[in-house]
Amino acid sequence: MQFKQAMQQNITKYKTRLFLLTLICSLTAFGQGQIKTTNLDLTKLPNGINFNGKIKTAVRWTDKSGDNIIITTETGEKTSKKVEPTDDFREAAIHAYHYIVNNDSTILTWKVYDFIKDCSFDIEASFIKNSFQVTDLNEDGVAEIWIMYKTVCTSDVSPCDMKIIMYQGQQKFAMRGKNKVKISDKEFYGGEYKFDHAFADGPKEFLEFARKLWNKNIMQTWGE
Repeated sequence: MQFKQAMQQNITKYKTRLFLLTLICSLTAFGQGQIKTTNLDLTKLPNGINFNGKIKTAVRWTDKSGDNIIITTETGEKTSKKVEPTDDFREAAIHAYHYIVNNDSTILTWKVYDFIKDCSFDIEASFIKNSFQVTDLNEDGVAEIWIMYKTVCTSDVSPCDMKIIMYQGQQKFAMRGKNKVKISDKEFYGGEYKFDHAFADGPKEFLEFARKLWNKNIMQTWGE
């Protein structure tokens, strides 16, 4: 009887340890490759930072390349400048700016600009909600910066053009395609994509992360 109780106690302890080990491993895997960022104080921007549009993301972090800042912005819908004011043509754009802070000044190392112009239908140029990421997937000490956005000018329920742009240092990686819309209970339209050569020839960790990010945000959402 005592032997049986001792065995049961040992089994319980083993299961508890196994559970804790699994939990720790899961948490480690979930956080692996992420770089800690801090929100930028918009009232105390370093000298030399300029941007267009309304800020969506503004963060700062440090890696091997130095003290980094990235700002993403959206202009929202605006009347197109190259047409008569009475015409119903609109435009919208997204911007992303990456700076390295050097003492009290900043150096713009790269920027992303994409847009829709002269659109008289439904228009959108916006970042995908909660898709921005700063990682170090290949653990080389230099951050990978991920931005994801969609653009469209349409008069019906159609997929949007969707892109993932990632920078590591000065190298640009791009994934381009369409998001997906549901047209009936069992029918979907869109979802295709292509990697550029940088992604195709780059580390497999980048490809895997890009696919997961794409699939997580593949469905078109309205009214965000």
